[in-house]
Amino acid sequence: MAKKIPVGLLGATGIVGQRFVQILENHPWFEVAWLAASDRSEGRAYGEAARWKLKTAIPARVAQMHVSPAKPDGAPKVIFAALDASIAAELEPQFADAGCAVITNSSALRMKSDVPLVIPEVNPDHVKLLECQAWRRKSRGFVVTNPNCSAIGLVMALAPLEQQFGLETVMAVTMQAVSGAGYPGVASLDILGNVIPYIAKEEEKMEEETRKLLGRLNGSNIQPGAFGMSAQCNRVAVEDGHTESVSVKLKKKAGPEEIITAWNEFRSVPQELRLPSAPEQPVKYSTALDRPQPRFDSDSGNGMTTSVGRLRPCGVLDWKFTVLSHNTIRGAAGAALLNAELLKAQGYLE
Repeated sequence: MAKKIPVGLLGATGIVGQRFVQILENHPWFEVAWLAASDRSEGRAYGEAARWKLKTAIPARVAQMHVSPAKPDGAPKVIFAALDASIAAELEPQFADAGCAVITNSSALRMKSDVPLVIPEVNPDHVKLLECQAWRRKSRGFVVTNPNCSAIGLVMALAPLEQQFGLETVMAVTMQAVSGAGYPGVASLDILGNVIPYIAKEEEKMEEETRKLLGRLNGSNIQPGAFGMSAQCNRVAVEDGHTESVSVKLKKKAGPEEIITAWNEFRSVPQELRLPSAPEQPVKYSTALDRPQPRFDSDSGNGMTTSVGRLRPCGVLDWKFTVLSHNTIRGAAGAALLNAELLKAQGYLE
């Protein structure tokens, strides 16, 4: 593109906000032009306001930018949001009402009947729901969401199976990284040498969002997936990468070779359109007996590839396997960025 699209970041100083800054630094289509965060950061240089926690250096240009009030006045028309749900429920509608395209990582509006919850490889057609939004009719603004960080890796692994064999029952147990709790997140005395078998509202999000993502667009609403779904969520002492132990019962019998082929050959609209953030291989199966592992596999495909391994028969359902995805890239900032690329390719960000 001859000229990049200016974008704004709501919640720019948090961990997911920092991921947005990192992955947008050299993006071919978008450029950070506006930053907003809490009142205590307002007016300060971003480099001072953000307690930078990522392994790469903070981009010099963005570090010098000043944090603006979290109000639509003066904001670009394309907004990436990384806000707590309670704040997002108030602010995101304000920006959409003002004519902004709000592409959000927040859970606040995900389950609204007229708000698309999208993984571009899985349900790109659900984007059409945004035309049903009152904001769209009034100001041309809209809201599009990406899923919970634990749901997205699971759904990436389930989508090829649902497409080829159908799903009857899904059971998932997560081992979720501490970066998913933001900063300062979980206290070290709580998590070191420990597993915390509770993450507020996480199991409900996984179950509801998985069915919506794998549901079917029916005019102005989504008919949720009809399979049974149970999730149990745990926080573990891992920095990045959510691991999930999954069991499934399929509607159509399938052998291990068929299932592995379905994963490895899975491609969709982002790969066809060659969207900048789309991984060449969105789902990758590892034959190693002890993989995937967060330390070695979470950065696969620049953090956008979902890794699957350990496929074996299940004594209760049909098959069980392990899933790993990077929770702040594919599960958060990278997911929203890929949604924005899909929206651009479909003409919604003109």
